Amino acid sequence: MAATKSARKVRRKKRPEGAPRSRGVAANALGSGSPPAAVTRLAEAIEADGGSALATYREPLGGNWQVFAGLPIDLVEPTPYQRDLSDPHVARLCSAMDRLGRFLDPMIVARTADGHYWTPNGNHRLAAMRTLGARAVAALVVPDAEVAHRILLLNTEKAHNLRERALEVARLARSLAELDDRPEKQFEAEFEEAALLTLGFCYLENGRFAGGAYHPVLRRIDKFSGMALPKALELRKERAARVLELDAAVAEAIAGLKARGFESPYLRAFVVARINPLRFQRGAKAEFDATIEKMTASARRFDPGKIKADQVARAGGAPEETAP
Repeated sequence: MAATKSARKVRRKKRPEGAPRSRGVAANALGSGSPPAAVTRLAEAIEADGGSALATYREPLGGNWQVFAGLPIDLVEPTPYQRDLSDPHVARLCSAMDRLGRFLDPMIVARTADGHYWTPNGNHRLAAMRTLGARAVAALVVPDAEVAHRILLLNTEKAHNLRERALEVARLARSLAELDDRPEKQFEAEFEEAALLTLGFCYLENGRFAGGAYHPVLRRIDKFSGMALPKALELRKERAARVLELDAAVAEAIAGLKARGFESPYLRAFVVARINPLRFQRGAKAEFDATIEKMTASARRFDPGKIKADQVARAGGAPEETAP
């Protein structure tokens, strides 16, 4: 009899080697338990603001409590440091929403002290809903206001290009510097790359700056600083000035190539690759100041007369960027 029972047991499938272990909250437990007092107060504030706290629940991965809510559209604003709207993208969203007759993609928001709701990832959906005349939006209201600073991780509306990423990070850094004097390196989760900060200040100074040509080398030499964020941003501005000085020298080299009849969207990438002292040194450590100084000097010595047509023809990399 025992053998029969044993034979009837359902054998569990072995977890494939390397497969992730299960984690998070089970589906039937997302709404169970009592939310923390802060989340209860948030739901009450949403109601007082003229919205509807439709549900409080734990998100399935980390088990963090949040509120699914309906909000008056006039109270919702994009975070002030995110990228500019893309009019064509807003138009596409308007057309899709209008034809479907539904708003099915709630945005993430965080409530501010004055009763407004900042969205780090819903700027285009918000603009489309306003264009369509909507009175309300559905949103996931997160109690942790710091989530509003994770703009690059949260923004899934439209893929960022380098210019947009860098500008968002630079604007966010300036905003945070007015509120927080922790070391810059403690904001790595918000800024993602030190190079984005430097490039962002380059773009703020020159909207037509072609950062794609310099991004690969900056990722290798630009590190987060241990200085307090307000002081570190002064260093960022200095570094941006150094990169713009380098770019001016590269522009002179490009002008020399064009004068010899070379035409290619990759001329800047070609020149930068030629003057990059790290291009054949994979994994080598290098400092920002020394590398940029070497590249600037090399750009100023660049001799277009020594360049052959087949060398430019084989060049690739980042083409010239066009500011919107």
